[in-house]
Amino acid sequence: MPVIELLAASPAVFIATAAVLGLVIGSFLNVVIHRLPLMLERQWREQCAEVTGAAAAATVPASLPARFNLVVPRSSCPACQAPITAWQNIPLLSWVMLRGRCARCGAPISARYPLVEALSGALFALIAWRFGFGLTALAAALLTAFLIALSFIDLDRQLLPDALTLPLMWLGLLLSLWGPQPGSPVPVDVRSSLIGAIAGYVSLWSVYHLFRLITGKEGMGYGDFKLFAALGAWLGWQMLFATILIAAAVGAVVGVALIAARRHQRAAPLPFGPFLAAAGWLMLMCGQRLLGSYFGLFAAYR
Repeated sequence: MPVIELLAASPAVFIATAAVLGLVIGSFLNVVIHRLPLMLERQWREQCAEVTGAAAAATVPASLPARFNLVVPRSSCPACQAPITAWQNIPLLSWVMLRGRCARCGAPISARYPLVEALSGALFALIAWRFGFGLTALAAALLTAFLIALSFIDLDRQLLPDALTLPLMWLGLLLSLWGPQPGSPVPVDVRSSLIGAIAGYVSLWSVYHLFRLITGKEGMGYGDFKLFAALGAWLGWQMLFATILIAAAVGAVVGVALIAARRHQRAAPLPFGPFLAAAGWLMLMCGQRLLGSYFGLFAAYR
Protein backbone atom coordinates (compact mmCIF):
# COMPACT_ATOMS: atom_id res chain seq x y z
CA MET A 1 0.00 0.00 0.00
CA PRO A 2 1.44 3.42 -0.95
CA VAL A 3 2.47 5.64 1.94
CA ILE A 4 -0.15 8.33 1.24
CA GLU A 5 -2.94 5.74 1.10
CA LEU A 6 -1.71 4.21 4.34
CA LEU A 7 -1.68 7.60 6.10
CA ALA A 8 -5.16 8.40 4.82
CA ALA A 9 -6.57 5.00 5.76
CA SER A 10 -5.05 4.63 9.23
CA PRO A 11 -5.56 7.49 11.72
CA ALA A 12 -3.16 5.85 14.19
CA VAL A 13 -0.35 5.69 11.63
CA PHE A 14 -1.02 9.28 10.58
CA ILE A 15 -0.92 10.53 14.17
CA ALA A 16 2.32 8.64 14.88
CA THR A 17 3.87 9.95 11.67
CA ALA A 18 2.81 13.50 12.54
CA ALA A 19 4.39 13.15 15.99
CA VAL A 20 7.72 12.00 14.54
CA LEU A 21 7.60 14.76 11.93
CA GLY A 22 6.89 17.24 14.71
CA LEU A 23 10.01 16.10 16.59
CA VAL A 24 12.13 16.67 13.49
CA ILE A 25 10.52 20.06 12.79
CA GLY A 26 11.04 20.95 16.44
CA SER A 27 14.77 20.30 16.05
CA PHE A 28 14.85 22.75 13.13
CA LEU A 29 12.77 25.27 15.10
CA ASN A 30 15.49 25.25 17.76
CA VAL A 31 17.88 26.45 15.06
CA VAL A 32 15.44 29.16 13.97
CA ILE A 33 14.86 30.31 17.56
CA HIS A 34 18.60 30.60 18.23
CA ARG A 35 19.90 31.88 14.89
CA LEU A 36 17.22 34.14 13.44
CA PRO A 37 17.60 36.90 16.08
CA LEU A 38 21.39 36.81 15.60
CA MET A 39 20.98 37.03 11.83
CA LEU A 40 18.64 39.98 12.20
CA GLU A 41 21.00 41.70 14.65
CA ARG A 42 23.85 41.35 12.15
CA GLN A 43 21.65 42.73 9.39
CA TRP A 44 20.58 45.70 11.52
CA ARG A 45 24.17 46.46 12.51
CA GLU A 46 25.30 46.39 8.89
CA GLN A 47 22.46 48.70 7.87
CA CYS A 48 23.39 51.11 10.67
CA ALA A 49 27.00 50.97 9.52
CA GLU A 50 25.93 51.93 6.01
CA VAL A 51 24.01 54.92 7.34
CA THR A 52 26.66 56.14 9.78
CA GLY A 53 29.63 55.32 7.59
CA ALA A 54 31.23 53.07 10.19
CA ALA A 55 33.04 49.92 9.16
CA ALA A 56 30.48 47.12 8.90
CA ALA A 57 32.96 44.51 10.12
CA ALA A 58 33.44 46.39 13.36
CA THR A 59 29.74 46.23 14.11
CA VAL A 60 29.37 42.47 13.55
CA PRO A 61 29.76 40.31 16.68
CA ALA A 62 33.14 38.58 16.53
CA SER A 63 31.64 35.27 17.66
CA LEU A 64 29.64 34.88 14.44
CA PRO A 65 31.30 33.32 11.37
CA ALA A 66 31.23 35.11 8.02
CA ARG A 67 28.54 32.76 6.69
CA PHE A 68 25.80 32.43 9.26
CA ASN A 69 22.22 31.49 8.39
CA LEU A 70 19.69 28.77 9.13
CA VAL A 71 21.69 26.17 7.18
CA VAL A 72 25.39 26.95 7.69
CA PRO A 73 27.54 26.55 9.68
CA ARG A 74 26.82 23.20 11.32
CA SER A 75 25.44 23.33 14.83
CA SER A 76 28.13 23.22 17.51
CA CYS A 77 28.52 23.37 21.27
CA PRO A 78 28.38 27.02 22.44
CA ALA A 79 31.07 26.31 25.05
CA CYS A 80 33.77 24.37 23.17
CA GLN A 81 32.60 24.82 19.55
CA ALA A 82 32.70 21.06 18.94
CA PRO A 83 30.50 20.17 15.93
CA ILE A 84 27.32 18.28 16.78
CA THR A 85 27.33 14.91 15.04
CA ALA A 86 24.30 13.22 13.53
CA TRP A 87 23.79 10.83 16.45
CA GLN A 88 23.99 13.77 18.86
CA ASN A 89 21.20 15.54 16.97
CA ILE A 90 18.42 12.96 17.24
CA PRO A 91 15.36 14.74 18.64
CA LEU A 92 14.79 14.02 22.36
CA LEU A 93 16.87 10.82 22.39
CA SER A 94 20.24 12.51 22.00
CA TRP A 95 19.60 14.89 24.89
CA VAL A 96 18.59 11.97 27.12
CA MET A 97 21.56 9.80 26.09
CA LEU A 98 23.96 12.70 26.65
CA ARG A 99 22.26 13.44 29.97
CA GLY A 100 21.83 17.05 28.94
CA ARG A 101 25.57 17.70 28.52
CA CYS A 102 28.02 18.18 25.66
CA ALA A 103 29.75 14.92 24.73
CA ARG A 104 33.13 16.67 24.48
CA CYS A 105 33.37 19.28 27.23
CA GLY A 106 30.46 18.35 29.50
CA ALA A 107 28.86 21.80 29.33
CA PRO A 108 25.12 21.69 30.10
CA ILE A 109 22.70 21.70 27.18
CA SER A 110 19.60 23.77 27.85
CA ALA A 111 16.45 21.76 28.54
CA ARG A 112 14.66 24.12 26.18
CA TYR A 113 15.92 22.14 23.19
CA PRO A 114 14.12 18.88 24.05
CA LEU A 115 11.16 20.97 25.30
CA VAL A 116 10.69 22.58 21.88
CA GLU A 117 11.04 19.19 20.17
CA ALA A 118 8.58 17.48 22.51
CA LEU A 119 6.11 20.36 22.26
CA SER A 120 6.27 20.29 18.46
CA GLY A 121 5.76 16.52 18.37
CA ALA A 122 2.82 16.66 20.78
CA LEU A 123 1.08 19.53 18.98
CA PHE A 124 1.56 17.94 15.56
CA ALA A 125 0.05 14.71 16.90
CA LEU A 126 -2.95 16.62 18.29
CA ILE A 127 -3.42 18.34 14.93
CA ALA A 128 -3.38 14.98 13.15
CA TRP A 129 -5.94 13.63 15.65
CA ARG A 130 -8.17 16.71 15.34
CA PHE A 131 -8.18 17.27 11.57
CA GLY A 132 -7.23 13.91 10.10
CA PHE A 133 -5.24 13.38 6.93
CA GLY A 134 -5.47 16.27 4.47
CA LEU A 135 -4.47 19.82 3.61
CA THR A 136 -6.13 21.24 6.72
CA ALA A 137 -3.76 19.31 8.97
CA LEU A 138 -0.79 20.40 6.84
CA ALA A 139 -1.81 24.07 7.09
CA ALA A 140 -2.45 23.78 10.84
CA ALA A 141 0.99 22.21 11.33
CA LEU A 142 2.58 25.06 9.38
CA LEU A 143 0.81 27.65 11.54
CA THR A 144 1.83 25.76 14.68
CA ALA A 145 5.50 25.71 13.68
CA PHE A 146 5.45 29.49 13.15
CA LEU A 147 3.72 30.04 16.50
CA ILE A 148 6.24 27.90 18.40
CA ALA A 149 9.20 29.74 16.87
CA LEU A 150 7.66 33.14 17.53
CA SER A 151 6.77 32.27 21.12
CA PHE A 152 10.26 31.17 22.12
CA ILE A 153 11.98 34.02 20.29
CA ASP A 154 9.70 36.45 22.14
CA LEU A 155 10.49 34.75 25.45
CA ASP A 156 14.23 34.96 24.76
CA ARG A 157 14.49 38.36 23.08
CA GLN A 158 11.13 40.11 23.51
CA LEU A 159 11.04 40.20 19.73
CA LEU A 160 8.48 39.03 17.18
CA PRO A 161 10.43 39.26 13.90
CA ASP A 162 8.79 40.57 10.74
CA ALA A 163 10.61 37.73 8.98
CA LEU A 164 8.07 35.38 10.61
CA THR A 165 4.95 37.44 11.37
CA LEU A 166 4.53 38.97 7.91
CA PRO A 167 4.95 35.73 5.90
CA LEU A 168 2.54 34.08 8.35
CA MET A 169 -0.06 36.76 7.70
CA TRP A 170 0.34 36.56 3.92
CA LEU A 171 0.09 32.76 4.02
CA GLY A 172 -3.20 33.03 5.90
CA LEU A 173 -4.58 35.46 3.35
CA LEU A 174 -3.37 33.29 0.47
CA LEU A 175 -4.87 30.07 1.86
CA SER A 176 -8.21 31.80 2.41
CA LEU A 177 -8.60 31.85 -1.39
CA TRP A 178 -9.46 28.13 -1.13
CA GLY A 179 -11.85 28.36 1.81
CA PRO A 180 -14.23 27.59 3.25
CA GLN A 181 -15.06 24.36 1.46
CA PRO A 182 -14.49 20.63 1.98
CA GLY A 183 -10.79 19.91 2.00
CA SER A 184 -9.85 23.59 2.27
CA PRO A 185 -6.63 24.34 4.19
CA VAL A 186 -8.36 27.01 6.30
CA PRO A 187 -11.98 27.35 7.46
CA VAL A 188 -12.39 31.01 6.47
CA ASP A 189 -13.16 32.85 3.26
CA VAL A 190 -11.22 35.77 1.80
CA ARG A 191 -13.56 38.37 3.30
CA SER A 192 -13.27 37.01 6.85
CA SER A 193 -9.51 36.58 6.49
CA LEU A 194 -8.92 40.09 5.15
CA ILE A 195 -11.13 41.71 7.77
CA GLY A 196 -9.43 39.58 10.42
CA ALA A 197 -5.96 40.75 9.39
CA ILE A 198 -7.01 44.41 9.36
CA ALA A 199 -9.00 44.21 12.59
CA GLY A 200 -6.25 42.27 14.35
CA TYR A 201 -3.63 44.89 13.60
CA VAL A 202 -5.78 47.98 14.11
CA SER A 203 -7.31 46.77 17.39
CA LEU A 204 -3.99 46.24 19.18
CA TRP A 205 -2.49 49.32 17.52
CA SER A 206 -5.36 51.38 18.97
CA VAL A 207 -4.97 49.85 22.44
CA TYR A 208 -1.22 50.50 22.33
CA HIS A 209 -1.60 54.18 21.50
CA LEU A 210 -4.46 54.68 23.96
CA PHE A 211 -2.41 53.08 26.74
CA ARG A 212 0.61 55.23 25.85
CA LEU A 213 -1.54 58.37 25.78
CA ILE A 214 -2.95 57.65 29.25
CA THR A 215 0.13 56.28 31.01
CA GLY A 216 3.04 57.58 28.95
CA LYS A 217 4.36 54.01 28.69
CA GLU A 218 4.44 51.43 25.92
CA GLY A 219 2.38 48.37 26.82
CA MET A 220 3.35 46.16 23.87
CA GLY A 221 5.35 46.13 20.66
CA TYR A 222 4.45 46.32 16.99
CA GLY A 223 5.27 42.64 16.61
CA ASP A 224 2.21 41.85 18.73
CA PHE A 225 0.03 43.80 16.28
CA LYS A 226 1.43 41.83 13.34
CA LEU A 227 1.06 38.47 15.08
CA PHE A 228 -2.57 39.27 15.93
CA ALA A 229 -3.12 40.33 12.31
CA ALA A 230 -1.66 37.01 11.17
CA LEU A 231 -4.01 35.11 13.50
CA GLY A 232 -6.91 37.14 12.11
CA ALA A 233 -5.88 36.16 8.59
CA TRP A 234 -5.75 32.47 9.48
CA LEU A 235 -8.77 32.24 11.78
CA GLY A 236 -11.05 35.04 10.56
CA TRP A 237 -12.28 38.12 12.37
CA GLN A 238 -14.89 36.05 14.23
CA MET A 239 -12.17 34.47 16.38
CA LEU A 240 -10.31 37.65 17.33
CA PHE A 241 -12.27 38.73 20.40
CA ALA A 242 -12.11 35.29 22.04
CA THR A 243 -8.40 35.01 21.15
CA ILE A 244 -7.42 38.33 22.74
CA LEU A 245 -9.66 37.67 25.74
CA ILE A 246 -8.01 34.31 26.45
CA ALA A 247 -4.52 35.69 25.83
CA ALA A 248 -5.06 38.69 28.13
CA ALA A 249 -6.64 36.60 30.89
CA VAL A 250 -3.93 33.95 30.88
CA GLY A 251 -1.21 36.60 30.59
CA ALA A 252 -2.61 38.47 33.61
CA VAL A 253 -2.77 35.30 35.71
CA VAL A 254 0.77 34.25 34.77
CA GLY A 255 2.10 37.75 35.36
CA VAL A 256 0.54 38.00 38.82
CA ALA A 257 1.79 34.50 39.69
CA LEU A 258 5.35 35.32 38.61
CA ILE A 259 5.34 38.56 40.58
CA ALA A 260 3.95 36.80 43.65
CA ALA A 261 6.64 34.14 43.35
CA ARG A 262 9.26 36.88 42.90
CA ARG A 263 10.29 35.45 39.56
CA HIS A 264 9.45 38.64 37.68
CA GLN A 265 9.88 42.33 38.48
CA ARG A 266 6.65 44.33 38.53
CA ALA A 267 8.07 47.01 36.23
CA ALA A 268 9.72 44.54 33.81
CA PRO A 269 7.83 43.85 30.57
CA LEU A 270 6.26 40.42 30.08
CA PRO A 271 6.27 39.11 26.50
CA PHE A 272 2.70 38.95 25.19
CA GLY A 273 3.47 36.98 22.02
CA PRO A 274 3.44 33.52 23.65
CA PHE A 275 0.00 34.17 25.13
CA LEU A 276 -1.34 35.37 21.78
CA ALA A 277 0.17 32.32 20.08
CA ALA A 278 -1.26 29.89 22.64
CA ALA A 279 -4.73 31.46 22.47
CA GLY A 280 -4.61 31.45 18.66
CA TRP A 281 -3.65 27.77 18.61
CA LEU A 282 -6.48 26.95 21.01
CA MET A 283 -8.94 28.75 18.73
CA LEU A 284 -7.51 26.89 15.75
CA MET A 285 -8.19 23.57 17.43
CA CYS A 286 -11.58 24.19 19.02
CA GLY A 287 -12.61 27.78 18.30
CA GLN A 288 -15.68 26.85 16.30
CA ARG A 289 -16.95 24.64 19.11
CA LEU A 290 -16.21 27.25 21.79
CA LEU A 291 -18.01 29.99 19.91
CA GLY A 292 -20.88 27.66 19.06
CA SER A 293 -21.30 26.72 22.71
CA TYR A 294 -21.12 30.36 23.79
CA PHE A 295 -23.73 31.59 21.33
CA GLY A 296 -25.88 28.54 22.04
CA LEU A 297 -25.80 29.33 25.74
CA PHE A 298 -26.58 32.98 25.04
CA ALA A 299 -29.56 32.00 22.87
CA ALA A 300 -30.90 29.67 25.56
CA TYR A 301 -31.25 32.56 28.01
CA ARG A 302 -33.02 34.90 25.59
